[in-house]
Amino acid sequence: MMRLTIFVVIFSLSIFAQKPKLLLLKVYKDQNISGWVMSEKLDGIRAYWNGKNLISRGGKIIHAPKWFTKNYPPFEIDGELWSKRGDFENISSIVRDKTPSQKWHEIKHYIFEVPHAKGGLFTRLAKVKPYENNIIKIIPQISIKDKKELEHFLTKIEKKGGEGVVVRDPKALYIAKRTNKALKVKTFLDKECRIIAYNKGHGKYQNLMGSVTCKMDNNVTFKIGSGFSDKQRENPPAIGSLITFKYKEMTKYGKPRFPVFLRVRDAKK
Repeated sequence: MMRLTIFVVIFSLSIFAQKPKLLLLKVYKDQNISGWVMSEKLDGIRAYWNGKNLISRGGKIIHAPKWFTKNYPPFEIDGELWSKRGDFENISSIVRDKTPSQKWHEIKHYIFEVPHAKGGLFTRLAKVKPYENNIIKIIPQISIKDKKELEHFLTKIEKKGGEGVVVRDPKALYIAKRTNKALKVKTFLDKECRIIAYNKGHGKYQNLMGSVTCKMDNNVTFKIGSGFSDKQRENPPAIGSLITFKYKEMTKYGKPRFPVFLRVRDAKK
């Protein structure tokens, strides 16, 4: 019994690490961003390097190949594991595999932050510059003149299939929480929720999943019926899965208006 207990503890430690405290984005609400910087918001898997391991936002160890991380810096860096636009499901399957495959050659680590480093954003990112290679890439930060320039950049990114834009105050010191010094800008808003039930379809979706019932962190439940492919309706995301959906706004009851499924963020095993 003692051996079994020790094995369980060791196995757990091999999967989970301490959940990192990270900079998180608030939503842009037409505030003055003159003098800030902007960059494309990459739709990949958030990956924090603690100096020894790659760790997900939720605190799980990412099992990257040794060749992938062998030239990583001895200090913390934070960014997105990403390949190309519209490739989230492929990125997710590669990164979440406990036995790393050769498909990791498709992945690069795009860095947007150096947690707990001193100075403004550009000073912090300069610390990573000597470690840039064919795996570690610093995300370019573009100066913003005004709101019109931001809108033009957002339109260009979304037309190319990008998720959106991140705007940041380059003078702000590192903040390990959600902050109004770093904002996401999208045509639609998005959120995450847990699937708690399936609902049968009707008409052309008879005998398939018609919608899912979701619960948000505030315990508000609602249904999502749009955005699923026929294949996903035949084999929907597992109950307990964390998914991302987009929506226009919240109703006075705290429910998202016109929610549309985007992707599975984390499949509950």
